[in-house]
Amino acid sequence: MKKQVCLLLGLFAVFAVNAQQKERSKKQVEKANFRVQIFQKVDSTEIILADPDPEFQQKLPISAIIRDSSKVSLSDLPKAAKIDSVWRVELTSSDLFETMQKSIAEQDYEQVVYDDLPTDTLKARLAHLNARTPFNIEYNPSLESVIKMYLKRNKQAMERLMALSDYYFPLFEQELDKYDIPLEIKYLAIVESALNPRAKSRVGATGLWQFMFTTGKMHDLNVSSYVDERMDPLKATEAAAQYLSRLYKVFGDWDLVLASYNSGPGNVSKAIRRSGGSTNYWEIRRYLPRETAGYVPAFLATLYIFEYAEEHNFQPKRPEIPYFQTDTIRVKEMLTFDHISKVSGVDKELLQFLNPSYKLDIIPFVEDKNYVVRLPRTKTGAFVNNEAAIYKYAEQDIANNEKRLPKYVETEDRIRYRVRSGDYLGRIAEKHGVGVSSIKRWNNLRGNNIRVGQYLTIYPRKPVTQTASASATKSSKSTGKKDTKVYIVQQGDSLWSISKKFPGVTVQNLRTWNDMSSTRLKPGMKIKVSKG
Repeated sequence: MKKQVCLLLGLFAVFAVNAQQKERSKKQVEKANFRVQIFQKVDSTEIILADPDPEFQQKLPISAIIRDSSKVSLSDLPKAAKIDSVWRVELTSSDLFETMQKSIAEQDYEQVVYDDLPTDTLKARLAHLNARTPFNIEYNPSLESVIKMYLKRNKQAMERLMALSDYYFPLFEQELDKYDIPLEIKYLAIVESALNPRAKSRVGATGLWQFMFTTGKMHDLNVSSYVDERMDPLKATEAAAQYLSRLYKVFGDWDLVLASYNSGPGNVSKAIRRSGGSTNYWEIRRYLPRETAGYVPAFLATLYIFEYAEEHNFQPKRPEIPYFQTDTIRVKEMLTFDHISKVSGVDKELLQFLNPSYKLDIIPFVEDKNYVVRLPRTKTGAFVNNEAAIYKYAEQDIANNEKRLPKYVETEDRIRYRVRSGDYLGRIAEKHGVGVSSIKRWNNLRGNNIRVGQYLTIYPRKPVTQTASASATKSSKSTGKKDTKVYIVQQGDSLWSISKKFPGVTVQNLRTWNDMSSTRLKPGMKIKVSKG
């Protein structure tokens, strides 16, 4: 009897254990006290997290995301998104340029009281900078007043410039080093443009390094209806390095190079003559134009503040968007920033910052040009992998858009303008985006009088469209006459469907070749499907 009872108790125990094991197999408790819950689910067991992190408890495990990304809606962390938003405002702000230019022009050099920087301390720091740079950074009361004025009134602006410098300075240093130019010259771009690649002065100087139209053309910085390469950070920086290198060969002194970069070598040479032959900037300074007289002190004050930012408790925001974490992709068809933003997820404002040379937020496709889009490195792989789909989407969108995009027009090096009835220098200058004084200089005019029929040489800043006959002549000379292929529109045809019938032909090609202002087609219509 005892044996039977023991046997029954043993069986009950076995059943109880099996029941507990089955219950445990249904629910497996996993500790998740670490911040990011990453685990590999190997069977169908239900997993319950003990003490889950509240910020991540609603998110799928990474393994699930990898297995089926199409079912996952990825959400950003609010704090990170806020940082990016604030940074974007810093990147796209343009008011610092005008503030910087105004402070240089109106600097009065009166004594500024700033107790946090005793004169003896400033003298010691300037001497230290002078010992390790090729610039003549000697103490003088004028420089002291500029430095203290910046510290007292411009601290917030300087912090914003320091934040921007995190992106631009690695690019500047790379190009300056190629031409054996002192790396401190990078601070020149702050004085010139306040690190705004789209900055434009009242006389038309444009970009980070403030190139005038003609100077830009001398350094292969071309301007068209879509693109202004003076606003391209990489190309403009290389052009600036070449120009600075040539100026140094002329003057052999970096202070004079800075002065001549601002006012031109001619003004500097005249100042040297008027000073009796001195080549010390501080001795010839009073003979320079007022703006240039304030230019070098502004550069040296900026250099000092950046080099001693920590000592003066500057605390710029420094989100990690450095230049070297971006990359370029050559475009194969016309794209707008809206297209790129929609397919890549990169905000349009960031695209504008990374690609400032595209004036209309449109990247054109021209066969003999290498136009590129600059993207964060994290987005370039997806862009390349989906290029065909991206261009197809862009072509369809352009074809369906009733608003016609402007034609690509290259700005000529110079034009010969024939004066018409009612013309005067101011009207002609405004039409071509140049100054009256420039037209007078180019044509050796002593006064403002011009006559009907007179020819003027002009280097325009605004695109000038060639006449049809001139374009045709140029085309026939360079390429020879070609037979034009014509297609007769069928019922149900669209520009998109027609372009697919002819390899290498795009919707934009068809619109350009046929001078079409709309995408509407009628059966029987004849359209050109080749460039002729």
